[in-house]
Amino acid sequence: MELKYLKKSYWSLEREVSRFGPSSGWSNKDMDPVPPEKRTWTTWDYCFYWISDATNAAVWQLASSMIAVGLSWRQAIPAIATGSGLIASVIVLNGTAGARLHIAFPVLNRSSFGFWLSYFSVVSRVVLAMFWFAIQTYTGSECVYQMLKAIWPSIARVPNRLPESSHITTVGMMCYFLFWIIQFPLMFLSPHKIRHFFTLKGTLVPIAWLSMLIWAFVKVPASKSLENSHSTLSGAAMSWAWLSGLNSALGIYATLSVNIPDFTRYAKNEKAQYVQLLIIPVAFTLIGFIGISVTAAGEVLYGEVLWDPLRLIDRWDNRAAAFFASASFLIATIGSNISANSLSAANDMTVLFPKYIDIRRGQIICAIIGGWALCPWEILASAPGFLSFMSGYTVFLGPFAGMSVKLTYSVHSTSADFLFCLLNSMVADYWIIHKCKVDVPAMYDPMGRYRYWKGMNWRAAVALLVSITPTLPGLIHDINGEIFVGNAAFLFNIAWLYGFFTSIAVYVPLSIYFPARETFMDRAILADDILSTDSGSENEIDSEKKDHVSEVVKTA
Repeated sequence: MELKYLKKSYWSLEREVSRFGPSSGWSNKDMDPVPPEKRTWTTWDYCFYWISDATNAAVWQLASSMIAVGLSWRQAIPAIATGSGLIASVIVLNGTAGARLHIAFPVLNRSSFGFWLSYFSVVSRVVLAMFWFAIQTYTGSECVYQMLKAIWPSIARVPNRLPESSHITTVGMMCYFLFWIIQFPLMFLSPHKIRHFFTLKGTLVPIAWLSMLIWAFVKVPASKSLENSHSTLSGAAMSWAWLSGLNSALGIYATLSVNIPDFTRYAKNEKAQYVQLLIIPVAFTLIGFIGISVTAAGEVLYGEVLWDPLRLIDRWDNRAAAFFASASFLIATIGSNISANSLSAANDMTVLFPKYIDIRRGQIICAIIGGWALCPWEILASAPGFLSFMSGYTVFLGPFAGMSVKLTYSVHSTSADFLFCLLNSMVADYWIIHKCKVDVPAMYDPMGRYRYWKGMNWRAAVALLVSITPTLPGLIHDINGEIFVGNAAFLFNIAWLYGFFTSIAVYVPLSIYFPARETFMDRAILADDILSTDSGSENEIDSEKKDHVSEVVKTA
């Protein structure tokens, strides 16, 4: 019997004639610029998208953990508002490029980093996305446990049949499998359809969380839970703790600020995504306030800072309330896992293997590898070692634009440091260096104008190196406090701000004084210049495209 499943040809996507790149092997329909009929995201879709993403357990935990490290609510809320306002500005700048060009981050990144160097950031982001998919899936399993416990209280007494070395119980594995099964069908939805799920989540979850806020204020008046909560820090310690909180607020959605073109490429028009500038700081600050208020009330009621909301829900006697609150966190976790992790990994994999992987297959691969091969229960069981490694790994990745509070901050901060250096190079290159005049078809051609030097834009590489290296001593000290690095440890607390300004300060002058002249043009060559050609054979279309590009090159 012939094993057709073992042949590469069996897994090849349906062959399509690509209008981008030297041949169809360099792209597929999900990697190509979004055609007009699939540009369906409106202003309301982006509103619900960010309300959906703000209602995320990580945002709740970030806000409440600031209380745990000694900040008062009056100090934590401005840190969240400032951080989300800054991130919103950068997201709109990067998102506008996606809305104009209708291409995903992995393709857009080629214009600033070079065709081949961009693959480093793409592979790095795939690894990060799968890692966080695993962690978020484990968080979702805890939501399932709380829901089952509310229905069947005796589940807490189910005997464990797994060995202690497995680092997960029988009930834990069952809950993990159930959550994985619940979220798996959503992996089959395309990005222009998944917006309906974000609308559902952006409607239901805020209602549940506002109900928890009301519960907190009824149980413990704000005058007792908030007004009597003062900062335990002062002087320089308070200032650095506030900056660390700001850095974490900036870093919590560093990945989405980089890959926002993956979603704005589906915008009906450029203006549809401008609302992000307003909705992001409003939504994130409100959710931060809810997290802080409920955590503060929990401290009064239970005598400890329960900055993980699921640990708080675990203390409730009202089973119906526990069920619906846990269900809201389950929906929240699914939405965030798709928007920030599975879709990100899928878009990256379409670029790595365009002949075999589209967005649907990419999400399925992420769900299998991230969900099972990485074994998140093992990751969390050895958190000090593994998360320290991941923190170091994400520093090198970073400026590409219920653990402990310290480890949570470390992961968020280092991720932000790497990702924003990547992001800043992209934003600075598009807006400042090339003044929005880019060549979309050339981003699909390995021998095109964005080849730079052997496929690498050395200016971006230098900016990346300068932005990352000085933060490494602080990372080392954050992992092991016994290693003394002097005042260099403080730089880690402002890694995002340092990476943001340093990467721009290095990349822009290098690009101005050592320009890559072959990448400059008199006007942009957009995807619509190619897609609007609806007459003649495919060969005639390709010929016209090449003639058009050649004409622009001559005038550049």
